[in-house]
Amino acid sequence: MSDLFPLTVSGAQTARRGKVLVGPIDLELGGSGTTVVMGPNGSGKTTLLRMLHGTARLTRGSIDWACGYHEARQQQGFVFQQPVMLRRSVLENIAYPLRIRGIGKAIAYEQAAEWGGRVGLTNLLERSATALSGGEKQKLALARAMITKPKVLFLDEPSAALDGRATREIEDILQDARQAGTRLILSTHDIGQAKRLADDILFLLHGLLHEQTAAAAFFDAPQTPQARSFLNGDIVE
Repeated sequence: MSDLFPLTVSGAQTARRGKVLVGPIDLELGGSGTTVVMGPNGSGKTTLLRMLHGTARLTRGSIDWACGYHEARQQQGFVFQQPVMLRRSVLENIAYPLRIRGIGKAIAYEQAAEWGGRVGLTNLLERSATALSGGEKQKLALARAMITKPKVLFLDEPSAALDGRATREIEDILQDARQAGTRLILSTHDIGQAKRLADDILFLLHGLLHEQTAAAAFFDAPQTPQARSFLNGDIVE
C-alpha cells in the first residue's frame, strides 16, 4: 500500500443548515506520533476528526492524503466516544471487520481472540457485547478498530466518562499502538491525558484552528490568550 502521509488540509470547511461547524482549516500532518485535538465543548473537535476521516462532507476546501481517497479510507480506523456494539458476542464484534472483508470465520475468530487478549478481554469473549461496562466496550472498540492494522486511528474522547483505572488501561493500549507505528489522532477534554499522550496539539475554538504546535511548547507557553485561558481552567468564549 502507498504512504498515507502527509495529510494536507486546505481551506476545509463543513456546514450544516447554513451554519459553519468547522473551518476554514489549513494544516498538514506527518505520518508518526500522536496528535491531540483540544478545545472547549462545542469547539468542533468531533467534527474535525470526522472531516479528516472523510465522514463529514466538506462544503469547501480539500483534504488530501498522499495516496488516493479510497486507499486512504482502507487504512484508517475510527473509535467513537460511545461505540456501537453489535448484538453479538465480544468475539464476534471484534472479528466483524475481518468477516466483512471476506476473511474466513476460523482465521477471523483466531485473530479476534488474540486482539481480545491484547486489550484484556480474554475472559469476556463469549459474553454479549451489549452487557459490557463502559470501559470494556471501549476496549472492544479499540480491538475492533485495530484488528485491520490501520495506519491511522482516529479516536473521539476515547476515555470520556471512564474511571481512572479504565482510563489508564485505554491509554496503555494507545501507547502500545503508537509504539507499533499506528498514527493516532484523537480528541480529549482531559488536559492530563493530553499531556501524557500528545506529541503535538491542535487547539480549536469556534470551529477554527487557533494553534498547531508541539505538545511541550503548547503546555509551557501557549501562543494565544484563548489557549492560556483554556489551560488555566477559565471559561473560554
